[in-house]
Amino acid sequence: MNTLVILAALVPIVLCAKHPSRPVDAVSRRSEMVKFGTLCKGNPANKPRGCDKFGCGSYGARRDGGKRKHLGLDISCSDGDTVLTPFDVNITGLARPYKNNKNPAINNGVSLSGQGLCFKLFYLKPVKTSGMLRKGERLGTMLPMQKVYPGIGSHVHVQMCDHSNPIPT
Repeated sequence: MNTLVILAALVPIVLCAKHPSRPVDAVSRRSEMVKFGTLCKGNPANKPRGCDKFGCGSYGARRDGGKRKHLGLDISCSDGDTVLTPFDVNITGLARPYKNNKNPAINNGVSLSGQGLCFKLFYLKPVKTSGMLRKGERLGTMLPMQKVYPGIGSHVHVQMCDHSNPIPT
């Protein structure tokens, strides 16, 4: 049984910050309810990454000693696991988390649109870089984060195209 969550729930608001092991379930995004299916086959509840020696996976978490903030939400996913489409999507191209090709082993992802949203998923090798996929179809394979960041909570990074927090405060 697929556990559904709301896209806005993929941004951890207080749930991830206060309860890093608690699965994210339902929240509204700008009064639109967008149901998000399982992202990582091994994590049907879309449990967010908590905190580790590399930082926290919540939106707005501090990075580089507070010089910048985390612009997405990290959903736990094991290296090599299957990444699935959360709903019917249009793949609009490749997306790279590192502009200077830093960490080439994990410098891959896709840009997607669907349900009126534009977002990117990082740290996966996509099965294709354009076209449509239906909810629950294989989007790609989780890349080897442990090779690059040993001890990190491996994850798919979900980021809105405009870098915003999907939950306005």
